[in-house]
Order: sequence, then structure tokens, then C-alpha cells
Amino acid sequence: MNLSQDKLAELYRQACEVELQAFKPGNVSIYSEGHDMTVEDFRRSAEVSALPLCDVNYSLGEKIFYAIKATRDAVGCNTNLGIILLCAPLIQAVQTFPDLKLRVALAKILRNTTIDDANWAFQAITLASPAGLGEVNNADVNQNATITLQAAMQLACDKDRVALQYVTDYKDIFDLGVFRYNHAFNRWREQSWAAVAVYADLLSQFPDSHIERKFGSRYSARVATMMGELSDKLQNIDDPEQVKPLLHQMDSELKSHGLNPGTSADLTVATVLTVFLECSLCA
Repeated sequence: MNLSQDKLAELYRQACEVELQAFKPGNVSIYSEGHDMTVEDFRRSAEVSALPLCDVNYSLGEKIFYAIKATRDAVGCNTNLGIILLCAPLIQAVQTFPDLKLRVALAKILRNTTIDDANWAFQAITLASPAGLGEVNNADVNQNATITLQAAMQLACDKDRVALQYVTDYKDIFDLGVFRYNHAFNRWREQSWAAVAVYADLLSQFPDSHIERKFGSRYSARVATMMGELSDKLQNIDDPEQVKPLLHQMDSELKSHGLNPGTSADLTVATVLTVFLECSLCA
């Protein structure tokens, strides 16, 4: 099924909004802002990045760059680099291979990335200036690319879970995130709470790259324990509203230490978008 550019942009904006409506401890949501960013920053970012991200005339790399440029021009800070890097291949897959299953189409897109894609993405990353970005010997984003975008992500995947998705065909999203989202949504019929369940499961199982770039592994065990507790509670209650006091407590603790599980939030957005795309393609 072919999804129009406008429909894809709508689904992307909806996925971003669902993630903002989800109470994600340590991260920005309608329940708690922080880290010098506001909900409005993220809403504005989603709005301005949607059209370049879904422009059928852009290559994968151009989608990434122009979506980041639009964001930077609008809000002046890095709100959505990880989101863009994850969502761009999904959208490119739907546009390029509309008749294939999304996971199959995505794998084709990732295997066929180019050096030009890498150059555009490097420019986007430099423009976004994410925290903890340094120089490396191979595929430095401050230099011209000499390898494909997937190959560059391969070099970074041991330190960055967004990069890891490019070399595992989004295994975390399809095998964990989508499964958890659908299970939670079928129980509660609430998109935002399903997103909380995804976020908690991701953090209970995988260290957050954004936190570890800033602090190393110092807080990883504590965050995993906290989120494991949250995940267990969510799986054993009929009304997720009951965990709000716990969410407030966790949010305060994480933010008091400057901990922002931003990579897990990015993976949550991509999970929600994946669910929306799969539902739309099967409609």
C-alpha cells in the first residue's frame, strides 16, 4: 500500500506526540520538562522536521540533514537527532518498497546506504551537536565520509544504540519495542501508556547511550533496576495510572543527577512510528 507524503508526515508527528504524552522518568514529557528543553521545543521540532523527513524527492541522507536543519532553525537545540536518525530509514523504506513488509523493506534500505548518505548524515550530526560527541579515527563526522552510512554506524554501534539499529535491522524495535507496545496497548487501549511500557522495558534491558556518553557506566545498574521495577509493576496492574507516584519519584531522582535516557526515548518514538506504519500498511 502506498502512503502519501502527507500521511507519513502525519504518522510521524503523531508518534512524536504519543511519546511526549508518555510519562518517561528522566526525560521530557507533558508531566515533567527538564534538561533545558520544553515540551513545546519537541512539538515544534516534530512539526518542522516532518515535511523534509517525508519528502519523497530526498535521499535517506538528505532527509536526515534537512530535518535536522529545520529543527535547528526552529528551536536552536538538539531535540531530535536520534529520532530523525531512526525514523528516516523507516519512512524511506515505506516510500521505496511500499509492497514489502516493513521489516524486509527496512533491511533493504539499510544495506543499500551510500557514502553520500553518510556525508549528509555527518553534516546533520555536526549541526545538531549532540552531547558527548568527540573525534574518532575512522568515519569522524567532522570530515568527509569515505564509507557508507551503515558502515559508519557499524563503527559506532558499540557505543550508541541508535547506531546499533542500523546494523541489526532495528532488532530492538521489532523484537522488543513493537511486541511490548502492542501487548500494553491491547491491555489498556492507551497509546501513551503503551509507550511508557516500551521505554521502561528498553531501559531495564539496555544501558542508555545518552547517559553513558556523559557519565560512563556509573548509573547504568541503578537505572536498570529502577526501570525493571517499573516494568514489573506495569505488567501486573490493570490501571497504569496507579504507577504515577512511582513515576514522579523516579523522574525526580534521575533529573536530580542530570540523567536523561534520551536514546531510550528516541527508540520509543521509532517503536511507535513502526507500529503506526505497520497498521497503516495493513489497513
